[in-house]
Amino acid sequence: MNDRKSRRAKPRRRNGFIDILNGLLSLFVLGMLVACGVVLYGASQFYGDGPSSGETVFRVESGNGMGLTGQRLESAGLISNNMIFQIGGRVLDIKKPIKKGDFKIPAGASMADILRELTEGDPIRYAVTIPEGWTGWEVVQRLNADANLKGEISTLPAEGSVLPGSYDYVPGDDRNDVLSTMQKAMTDAVDEVWATRAPDLPIKTPEEMVILASIVEKETGVATERPEVAAVFINRLKQSMRLQSDPTIIYGITKGQSKLGRGLRRSEIEQQTPFNTYQIDGLPPTPIANPGIDAIKAVAHPDSHDYLYFVAATADPADGHVFASSLQGASGECRQIAGHRARGGKERGSGCRRCQGCDRSRSGW
Repeated sequence: MNDRKSRRAKPRRRNGFIDILNGLLSLFVLGMLVACGVVLYGASQFYGDGPSSGETVFRVESGNGMGLTGQRLESAGLISNNMIFQIGGRVLDIKKPIKKGDFKIPAGASMADILRELTEGDPIRYAVTIPEGWTGWEVVQRLNADANLKGEISTLPAEGSVLPGSYDYVPGDDRNDVLSTMQKAMTDAVDEVWATRAPDLPIKTPEEMVILASIVEKETGVATERPEVAAVFINRLKQSMRLQSDPTIIYGITKGQSKLGRGLRRSEIEQQTPFNTYQIDGLPPTPIANPGIDAIKAVAHPDSHDYLYFVAATADPADGHVFASSLQGASGECRQIAGHRARGGKERGSGCRRCQGCDRSRSGW
């Protein structure tokens, strides 16, 4: 019996393998706890409120990826930790690239919100607007003056090659690229309109259509009467009459690089220049401005009438024009306007506002 008690009292040997396994299990559990803590901390940072106290506009430059964008966000105080931002993006397996442009980041936006905004949101809209009838020189002046664009336009675009309108861009875009977009828009518009033009027009090429459209554009700012004005010039071309359009004389003087700021002189009307349609037959060699799509369509689809003349209806350009089939009819309107001036009314520019087609300076009227 004493032997049995002695054997029971003898300590059991420890199994080294079990000890190692228990240690590893403890380390694993501890590691899992630490990892869970790290994950929970990272998630709280990634999805929790950000450090920014107010709305901020953040710019993503062209070519910036996740790494550089995260660094810049952290430097700007919009996120607390670039590494968490990077890891969060990888965990979410974001497929869409970060967009370039300016983005509005709300106050307290989380990293998740910011990442979603930069990959799925819309940048702040910037646009440059070119009014109808502007010349190539004016277009370049506006583009070069826009501080949000880079690069310099050193060569004037061909007159009539820009389609007026509003063009979106992202800050940092090159001015020459924006100009190219405007020119492509004009090419596409001209091709489309030319393909559906009315038959039997006295214009033979798309280039001639744009030239005449530029004259229509400069003759009237009233959109509804462009087809009527276009038809007057179409009728005159069909009858081999000179266009006798004042804006063509002005362009020959200024080359589209300034405003004349006064009425035309008799010497200027009588001067031989390639653009003076009082002195040349047919169309000038180039457009005198960049016509809008409505003026182009007006030339391609002019009204049907027999008018050969038009004159401003009143001193206000917004009132449009009065049209006539004969010079006598048009001159009657001119006399009414002259009487208005004599009674103290005002006309655009200095001197008489000649009706289109009326060479009053030489006739002595």
